[in-house]
Amino acid sequence: MYYLYILRSEKSGTYYVGISENPENRLKYHNTIEKGFTARYRPWVLVFSQTFQDKGGAAAAEKMIKKMKSRVFIEKVISGEYQVS
Repeated sequence: MYYLYILRSEKSGTYYVGISENPENRLKYHNTIEKGFTARYRPWVLVFSQTFQDKGGAAAAEKMIKKMKSRVFIEKVISGEYQVS
């Protein structure tokens, strides 16, 4: 199983969208990595995750969310107002 996950930075309110087989371990990674986008906005909290049967489904949902480039859209996904599949 794969998961689509969304993190929110407690520092800036920025969102990060990704996929993983284990979102909790991925959250730990984002909160400890020494470089890259997520290092600048630590600490992160997991605000959303959704299960997919395969990596392709999770990757397609991630791509669709990132393509929207919209904070409002991400917040609709988090609230359940918009379902990704």
